[in-house]
Amino acid sequence: MALDMEQVKELRVRTGAGVLDCKKALAECNNNVEKAVDYLREKGLAKAAKKAGRTASEGRIFSYIHTTGKIGTLVELNCETDFVARTDEFLTLGHEIAMHIAAANPQYVLPEDVPAEDLQREREIYKNQALEEGKPAHIVEKIAEGRVKKFYEDTCLLEQNYIRDPDRKIKDLVIENIAKLGENIVVRRFSRFSIGE
Repeated sequence: MALDMEQVKELRVRTGAGVLDCKKALAECNNNVEKAVDYLREKGLAKAAKKAGRTASEGRIFSYIHTTGKIGTLVELNCETDFVARTDEFLTLGHEIAMHIAAANPQYVLPEDVPAEDLQREREIYKNQALEEGKPAHIVEKIAEGRVKKFYEDTCLLEQNYIRDPDRKIKDLVIENIAKLGENIVVRRFSRFSIGE
């Protein structure tokens, strides 16, 4: 099946993958662009996982002040080299994450950052809610775990749905940039300031 260069171009724009990777993905997916996007995202996940253990000690501090001047954020985004820290992709990622933090108000970077006592308290609340709702005792634990997952999605930055594209999480955005830039990228920490809080 002949490759359509317009499809290759579209795939490059949507994923940021190289021409050869786009051609291979389209060939593997019978020229179906949507399947090729998923194929490349899965490959990006695999590439990102290989890079996850590498030290990311370079990077930048990004800031965002909302137009009202009443909400502001600072976020430390790390990568492996100063070269990558100066790329447009990295700078855009940092700005997008800082803006997302202003809008979504996460409390933690990762689920692992939630203090054990807070997590235990949430889990107990969810179990009690399930019992109050009349759920059978044997599924209360499962219901609580589902609600803990939702708690992570609400409070942990990397688990939150991206404000510009709710079908993707912030961690997907980071992983896509790891695959694109070829370096490990880590959201190290952030602060959000709001007048009156």
